[in-house]
Amino acid sequence: MPVSIVVGGQFGSEGKGKVSLDLVRTAKESDVTVVRVGGTNSGHTGYDRTGKKFALRQLPAACIDQNVDVVFPSGSYIDVNLLFEEISILNYPTERIFISEYARIITNQHRDWETGGKLIQAIGSTGSGVGAAVMSSIAREARNFPLTSILANEVNKLKPFWQDTTNYLRAKLASGGRVIIEGSQGFGLSLLDGGYWPKATSRCTTAAAALNEAGLSPLDVDKIYLVLRSYPIRVAGNSGKLVGELTWDEVAKRGGIELDLSEYTTVTKKLRRVGEFDAEQVRRAIYANNPTHIVMNHLDYIGTKSDLNTDSKLSRFLSKVECDLKRKIDLMGFNPFDLIEKPVVAI
Repeated sequence: MPVSIVVGGQFGSEGKGKVSLDLVRTAKESDVTVVRVGGTNSGHTGYDRTGKKFALRQLPAACIDQNVDVVFPSGSYIDVNLLFEEISILNYPTERIFISEYARIITNQHRDWETGGKLIQAIGSTGSGVGAAVMSSIAREARNFPLTSILANEVNKLKPFWQDTTNYLRAKLASGGRVIIEGSQGFGLSLLDGGYWPKATSRCTTAAAALNEAGLSPLDVDKIYLVLRSYPIRVAGNSGKLVGELTWDEVAKRGGIELDLSEYTTVTKKLRRVGEFDAEQVRRAIYANNPTHIVMNHLDYIGTKSDLNTDSKLSRFLSKVECDLKRKIDLMGFNPFDLIEKPVVAI
């Protein structure tokens, strides 16, 4: 210990990047390392201390303040051009980035294969090439498989970043540092256990899977954050079942909000689908992840902080969620910037 894992409990876009960034900013440890698992098929958004927004697909949102070491372990998938683009955008100190020599590289071949396979139309895939990169790794150079897997140690441009990341993280933990694993996507998209295959992603998205991709032991973990949102979303198109699907206008009307709440995906810039909170799905995510903390974001779609200790729509929503989940909400988000602890008693 200590390792914190941040994972999504629905279909992604729950605010995992914001949570990871908040954990960095509030960490008691002076030395914090952020691990980014997965690939570039989802975006993580965070705001720096001046309020500037960054929507990142390769670097973790938790590194926006430029004050942490960033690790890409062997279970990560890297788009080299995108990595350097985001390093430039953040002006990130390259000496604080470490990449396993066994991390996998996403290539144009992988992206073209997904496009040719009509995955974008069939399952709402972002077509970023991550799934094809996963498959080419698993194929292990089988002669009848058309895709090639490339390791990070085959890309000279990445040589300054090469590191035995498991040894590196083990040393950080041994010296008392905090490691935060920033997971990607959400439980409902998990390949094996999400329950929506084939409308799923190419990897497992549980805390256990993120830990495995990071190359660490279950004995290292002391905190697991399951991140939820009041109204879950799915990406546009034929992306699968969404319980109680609504329009963004309906969400705004329910919350008495005059603004346009429409959300668009970070990668494809398409309008997200939105639905009712599905307690049954989240219960399954809780069973699979056994979180120490549950975070609920986008509560501003329902009410305001001032509604918490009143008989309001917001307090009734939270009470019902906690009753249905048989778990309390620990942290709440009413904006894109920070989190607050849920009051012990809410009327």
